[in-house]
Amino acid sequence: MNIAIAGGGIGGLTLALALHQRGISCTVYEAASQLRPLGVGVNLLPHSVKELTELGLQEALAATAIETASLTYYNKFGQTIWSEPRGVAAGYPVPQYSIHRGELHMILLDAVLRRLGPERVVLGHQLTGFVNGGQKVQAKFTRLLDSSAVTIEADALVAADGIHSAARKQMWPDEGAPRYGQRVLWRAITEGEPFGDGRSMFMAGHPDVKFVAYPISRKLAEQGRSRINWIAELSVPGETPSRTDWNREVDPSVFAGPFQSWKWDWIDIPALIRGASAVYEFPLVDRDPLPHWRQGRVTLLGDAAHPMYPIGSNGASQAILDVRALADALAGKGHLDAALDAYEAERLPKTANIVLLNRQNGPEQVMAIAEQRAPQGFAHIHDVMPREELEGIAARYKQVAGFTKDQVRKP
Repeated sequence: MNIAIAGGGIGGLTLALALHQRGISCTVYEAASQLRPLGVGVNLLPHSVKELTELGLQEALAATAIETASLTYYNKFGQTIWSEPRGVAAGYPVPQYSIHRGELHMILLDAVLRRLGPERVVLGHQLTGFVNGGQKVQAKFTRLLDSSAVTIEADALVAADGIHSAARKQMWPDEGAPRYGQRVLWRAITEGEPFGDGRSMFMAGHPDVKFVAYPISRKLAEQGRSRINWIAELSVPGETPSRTDWNREVDPSVFAGPFQSWKWDWIDIPALIRGASAVYEFPLVDRDPLPHWRQGRVTLLGDAAHPMYPIGSNGASQAILDVRALADALAGKGHLDAALDAYEAERLPKTANIVLLNRQNGPEQVMAIAEQRAPQGFAHIHDVMPREELEGIAARYKQVAGFTKDQVRKP
C-alpha cells in the first residue's frame, strides 16, 4: 500500500508518522517550498497528546510546550465565571499542552525526516485535483518551481490541504467560500511577565468582545518570563473578508479600543496588546459538515474535512484524532476501500457535531450567558448561573469533543 498525503501541516505530518509506525508506505506533498516555524499558539488537548505520545513525541513536546494547568473564564469586568484544572492537574493520564504552532510543526517535521527519510517530504507541490482510476488514484499537482504539472499515482490520496482544499473543491464544486461567523480575530504573541502561575489559560468577555491568552514557551518559563499567545475577537458583521486579506498584519489601533479598560490586578490587557511585535487578522470561519469525505480512493482529513471555529481548543486536536482513526483503519481492514469507509464512519459524525456545537460557542457559552444575564457584572457567579449549570456546559463539551477522562483513559 502506498499513500499520497497532500499537505505537510500538523495533520499531514502526523499521519505520515502514524502510517510509518504501522508499516504503511506514504509520501507527503507540501505546497510551500520551505517549511519554517510560522504562526502563533495552539492548544493540544489530552486526547491528542495521548496520540502524539504513542507516536514517541512526548519528550519533545514536554521540552518545548507549557503544560497547561488551568482554564478560567471571566466576564468583561474580570470577574470569574468558571475555572477548572486541566491536563494532569485535572487527573488526566497525559498533559494538555500549549505550544507555538511553528515549534509543533518542526517537532513533527523532524520526526518525519528522521524516521521516513527526507525523500518522503516533497516540497513545492500544490495539489490541484485528482483522477480516480479503479484501484489507484492519480493526484495532480503544480510544481511551484517551474509551474509544471506533476501527476503522482498512489493507492489512496489523503487531502490534508486545509480549509481551501483543492480535493474538497473538486468533490463539492458548488460549496463556495468558507462560512463567515461575523467575527474577526487578531492574533499575536507578546513576551513579558507571567500571569497567574505561568501555566494558566484564560478567556474574558463574551462572543462580541473577547480576549484569550495563554503561555506557550517552557524555555522562557524556566527563565522567569513568558511568551504569551493572545487572541482579540470582535463582532464584525458583513460579508466574508477576501481571502487575500486573511492573516494580514494590521495595526493594533484597528481593534484595541474596546479592550482599553481591561486592566485587572493580575493582567494588563492593553499593555499585552501594545507589546506584540506583529498582529495578524483572521476572520472567524468554518464550513458546513459534508455528507461524505470520500470519493473513490480519495478522502479528507483535518481542516480539509471539518474546518471549525477555534473554540474549545479543538482544531489541531481533532486533526490528530482523524490521523489515529485513519491509520488504524488502513492497518486493520483487509480492503482499502473498506478502510476509507470505516475512517469516515468513525470521524465524520463526531467532527460534524463539534463544528455545530462550536457555532453555539461550545464551552465558551458560559461567557455569553453571563453577559446576557448580568451585563453589569455580579456579586457572585452563582447568583447568575448555578454551579450545576456551569459544570454541565463544561462536561457536555468534553463528551462531544472526546476528551472526558474516561475517553482519554480508554485503550
